[in-house]
Amino acid sequence: MLSLQEISDRMELQDLCYRYAQIIDSKDFDALRTDVFTEDAYIDYSVFGGSVGYLEETIQFLKQAMTREVFPAHQHLNANIQLELHGDEANGRVMCINPQEINLPGGGSQVFFCGLWYVDEYLRTTQGWRIRRRVEEKSYVHNAPEFMQGL
Repeated sequence: MLSLQEISDRMELQDLCYRYAQIIDSKDFDALRTDVFTEDAYIDYSVFGGSVGYLEETIQFLKQAMTREVFPAHQHLNANIQLELHGDEANGRVMCINPQEINLPGGGSQVFFCGLWYVDEYLRTTQGWRIRRRVEEKSYVHNAPEFMQGL
């Protein structure tokens, strides 16, 4: 049976995962500093050709790569959040289904889908739970444009 603290921690961690998705989809990348990650967070998006590094590098990458001119619309749908709690630390594996619209070089746009897992480490801070480490694991890519076939 879960304690009230464990129930609360699990709900807060789920909300953290949903907050990350909302911030990414609204392109409010600076909010990742205050609302989602620890200052020294390590983030690895390399499985889909993205950045690998710490928080500031990740925010700069997102600002450059996820512009409305390239990706006018996208959603990060999180589900199947699996958590292991260890006091003030936790581990998680979070499913993400990510439909994205991308503008094509010759005009028009195309919708494609990425399926992935976030493999996370969390830390309870004075501001609440934060992600200390996030690594993406690829599940699939569907309907990617020709120029993205290497994903």
